[in-house]
Amino acid sequence: MNVKTEGTVKKQTIDFTKGDPLKLILNFFWPLLMTSMLQQFYNFADTWIVGKGLGDNSLAAVGNMGSLFFLIVGFSFGLSNGFGVLIAQSYGAKDMEKLKHRYAAVIELGILLAVVLSVISVVFLPVALRLMRTDELIIKDSLTYGYIVFGGLSAGICYNISASVLRALGDSRTPLKAIIISSILNISLDGFFIFIIHTGVEGAALATLCSQIISSVICIRSLRKISVIRLERKHYKNEGRVYLELLKNGIPMAFMNSITAVGCMVVQYFVNGFGVVYTAAYAACSKYLNLFMNPAATAGSAMSAYTSQNYGAGEYKRIKEGLFVCLGIATVTYLVLGSVMVFAPEQLGRLLLSGEEQIALVKDFLPRCGVMLIFVDSLFVVRNGVQGMGKPMLPLLSGILEMFLRIAVVSYFIGRLGFIATAYAEIAAWVGAFLLNAYALYINLVVDSTKTLKIKQSAKI
Repeated sequence: MNVKTEGTVKKQTIDFTKGDPLKLILNFFWPLLMTSMLQQFYNFADTWIVGKGLGDNSLAAVGNMGSLFFLIVGFSFGLSNGFGVLIAQSYGAKDMEKLKHRYAAVIELGILLAVVLSVISVVFLPVALRLMRTDELIIKDSLTYGYIVFGGLSAGICYNISASVLRALGDSRTPLKAIIISSILNISLDGFFIFIIHTGVEGAALATLCSQIISSVICIRSLRKISVIRLERKHYKNEGRVYLELLKNGIPMAFMNSITAVGCMVVQYFVNGFGVVYTAAYAACSKYLNLFMNPAATAGSAMSAYTSQNYGAGEYKRIKEGLFVCLGIATVTYLVLGSVMVFAPEQLGRLLLSGEEQIALVKDFLPRCGVMLIFVDSLFVVRNGVQGMGKPMLPLLSGILEMFLRIAVVSYFIGRLGFIATAYAEIAAWVGAFLLNAYALYINLVVDSTKTLKIKQSAKI
């Protein structure tokens, strides 16, 4: 690599294999957190505008799509993260030719993924809503919202893949820029469509779609400027082995997200069986969980990028140092946001809902989950650490465990405890998945690093 290229790379990316782990992770974490919080904010704004502008039934219709949307988008997000891990490992190992071949394959697989998932989700949307026992009062709005969002799924997938590659190279600022611009656009269009021209739930869907297109364009333009991934025709040739490498790492992570989403869909199935009041309350609770998990999930994303680069460079000690930094971030966010869920559930409920019955259900749900939030916050960090080492199978098994625990707890207890069983289903899933991933991290980090050290020492002798 010549001096000019190296200087360009440093400006555009972050090398996590050198320097103070705390400083590096925090410099990467803050833009990433702002990006993620803005995403949650405009999702939250969507919910607030729909709830206040169109009523609790419309909120229930949009919220009812949450688990189904997570099933499809979560699959693409997991695949994108799996691809990003290998991109980061190549960059950490300073193997720029492999990096370019992998990036070229990511582009090709991303296009195929976008087309296939868009078609599948639109075709099977009515069947999925029926299987979830969607109430007749809201099914029309759910279909309207779903057709638009899933029809434009390519924009969201494009953003996920582009942002994943940028993060793998240490660039967390471009996704932030993209989300700032798209958030302003999304909220503005939400208000215009719903309050000014009175479009209904389709307005919220169109606003989301437009914002995703803009965020994708911004990330793609940034990728085109990064010299280390500037591609030539040769990088698109003989990609069969590279496809297999990417899919081997990406598919388990994709299925992990989708399997987790199936568990959430089953919970939604039971919730919908109790009527629109339960559906609306569960939609609000889900929004708050996603919002308050977000900083720890961001710490997990930082852990993934940091671990991937250092694993590619064989720097196990640095991975351990980064783990403690990211767990510290997760603990602080738990103490702050868990306390809000415990001590202010009514105020949170009233922000999104109007009905007293729905608000009462939220008051039961949030404090219980707030106390146990530390488990899911820590889960994000340890699971991303395992995935960052290119070891996706135990995290996949943890997704299966999450699904099983959610389904078992909600199906057994909802008839006995009512709505609060959904909170216990979440908590059981968090604890089980955390324990399995903590074990996986120990095996892959402590045991594997010890073996590698012994091999190096033997080689020196």
